[in-house]
Amino acid sequence: MIKLLNDWYEKHFNDPQVAILALILLVCTLFLYFLGGILAPLLAAIMIAYLLDGAVSMLNRKGVPQFIAILITFSLFIIALVIVLFILAPLLAQQATQFVLEIPKMLAQGQALIMQLPEKYPNVISAQQVSDLLIEIRTRMTDLSQAVVTFSLSSVTNLLTFMVYLVVVPLLIFFFLKDKNKILNWFTAFLPSDRKLVSLVWNEMNGKIAGYVRGKFVEIVLVWVASYLTFFILGLNYAMLLSFSVGISVLIPYVGAAIVTLPVAIVAYFQWGYSSEMLYVVVAYGIIQFLDGNLIVPLLFSEMVNLHPSAIIVAVLLFGGLWGVIGVFFAIPLATLIHAVINSWPKDTVMTESVTK
Repeated sequence: MIKLLNDWYEKHFNDPQVAILALILLVCTLFLYFLGGILAPLLAAIMIAYLLDGAVSMLNRKGVPQFIAILITFSLFIIALVIVLFILAPLLAQQATQFVLEIPKMLAQGQALIMQLPEKYPNVISAQQVSDLLIEIRTRMTDLSQAVVTFSLSSVTNLLTFMVYLVVVPLLIFFFLKDKNKILNWFTAFLPSDRKLVSLVWNEMNGKIAGYVRGKFVEIVLVWVASYLTFFILGLNYAMLLSFSVGISVLIPYVGAAIVTLPVAIVAYFQWGYSSEMLYVVVAYGIIQFLDGNLIVPLLFSEMVNLHPSAIIVAVLLFGGLWGVIGVFFAIPLATLIHAVINSWPKDTVMTESVTK
């Protein structure tokens, strides 16, 4: 066994370039896994600065000086942040509160419908099964209520933490934009001078990850706005809350759209019942999802990410389980990074020659 492991190591890691790349990936993975929660503000600032750096570069290409471009980009970011905090967030909170207050009424109507199932379909479902289902629903709702109360009791601590983040994160973003080159030079000073394989992987992935992240942000905004206008015109309740959920759902390919379909359909049903209005909402929602998958995504991403759907789902489950929302957001870029590393990894010469022959 020891000889087998030694042969495997010599086969794959005898090249110093490979060893350097593997060590960097291992250190970054351990760093994110063990310190990702503690350094969440830092990671958020890096992610946002990475997004904004594209706007700075675009202004530079148009002849705007570096510092002026940074000030313009950062100012627009602060304006957007203020709009989100003082206009959008209160509206979402208000609709979420109204939705929670409507839940008991929805449950009562739903219970009445469920109680009719044994009479209509006696061969499919029994009264005992309905009773067990209702008990399970009540239990779940009790657990949810307790979770809400617990969150409310800790809201003071959460508010203080949020206020600290609200100051720290924008400051970090500004300095990351302003001193990007200094920070990168400082970081690369710790790396070996001969790092051709690392540079190859980074150069290949930098454009793809940047394009994907910025494209995904644009996709979220487009789907969110289209959903809000559609729901608002059709008169659907909680239009802003539901459209926001639809926009965020694009973070999880394939699965997100299916998950958000349920609350949209439920709200439409309890508002209008089985009617043409409900049908219009469901059809319009289906059209938005169709346009997103067949028009927006191909236009924004093209061949940027060429991964099998099963690989994408596995990546979402894996990185989402490790790092939560940030992991879900970066699941596809990280999967693409792994794919690039595998492709760049030096192949065994003997194996390559045999395959060629």
